[in-house]
Amino acid sequence: MSATLLLAEALIAQPSVTPDDASCQQLLIERLKPLGFVCETIQSGDVTNLWAKRMGKGNVQPLLVFAGHTDVVPTGPLDQWHSDPFVPAHRDGKLYGRGAADMKTSIAAFVVATEEFIQARPDHGGSIALLLTSDEEGPATDGTIQVCKSLTERGEQLDYCIVGEPTSSRELGDTIKNGRRGTMSGRLVVKGVQGHIAYPQLAKNPIHMAAPALTTLVNEVWDNGNEYYLPTSWQISNIHGGAGASNVIPGEVVIDFNFRFSTASTPDDLKRRVHAILDQHGLDYQLDWTLGGLPFLTPRGVLSQALSQAIHAETGLTTELSTTGGTSDGRFIAQICPQVIEFGPPNASIHKIDEHIELADIEPLKNIYRRTLEILLP
Repeated sequence: MSATLLLAEALIAQPSVTPDDASCQQLLIERLKPLGFVCETIQSGDVTNLWAKRMGKGNVQPLLVFAGHTDVVPTGPLDQWHSDPFVPAHRDGKLYGRGAADMKTSIAAFVVATEEFIQARPDHGGSIALLLTSDEEGPATDGTIQVCKSLTERGEQLDYCIVGEPTSSRELGDTIKNGRRGTMSGRLVVKGVQGHIAYPQLAKNPIHMAAPALTTLVNEVWDNGNEYYLPTSWQISNIHGGAGASNVIPGEVVIDFNFRFSTASTPDDLKRRVHAILDQHGLDYQLDWTLGGLPFLTPRGVLSQALSQAIHAETGLTTELSTTGGTSDGRFIAQICPQVIEFGPPNASIHKIDEHIELADIEPLKNIYRRTLEILLP
């Protein structure tokens, strides 16, 4: 078996359900130190983070960072898996296990690609680093965001970052992410007056009062997106109102909603416009906001071109730039690194029962990372 597959299996075998790293990073440190990496463990609460860096010869810039997470989501019902999720298994040309696609195989490919690159070019220019966390699948408050804060305080200059998220759609290399939308949630409480449903003149139904405002919010065009992003979307996720009886007008209704927004809008502007609509409809309300993450965008440039070139050389595919999908730790890294691109294996099975990756994709994935190193750090 290839070195990449062996390392991926060793990582999958560690039950690193977020935020437990389960010694995954220690396993990686043992591979990185002999290559000349200085490895620093940054503990924050129950979260284990790793910053490992190898300085190049002469000019130590640019610094290329491979970023990812060693934690995985819970397995779900074990009796629905066809094999133990933490015992790597091969079936029908696939590697099965929790984290196989998201994203332990990417991490293994990072490390083996780096080993091969350094062996071939021990005196390469620039520098290489790995930034790993066990808090990407959790609240993401003690992970990458804390490492980025530490790097900023010490004046570390990052030039390029490849995040190993599973970005491919139908086949390896068809899609890379050059940005992600921001996410912002709101909890809206519209207040009315509770009363008997037979005497509506003595009550105020907050559901009825909120409905016209919700219709306006649903139909609002928040922006038109841009070259890289679809328009910002506003979606209701939950509505709760009522006392549990069919003859009681509720005193309030609680509405949870979420924005997925592009760089064409800002959180402050979206908040202002929501409040203006609610005020326009004369509602008595309380609205609490939670900003989950800002959008980030890396326009076409050196990093996306190098990665696209590596993908084409390895697979023959012309990759597509995309900003779709959920949030990732790229949103934190983009605050301190001018070029952040996400690229990894197909994502069809991530977070699912019987998560897997095609065995035939593992070596090409590693080779793409190595080719990118060769282009950016000659």
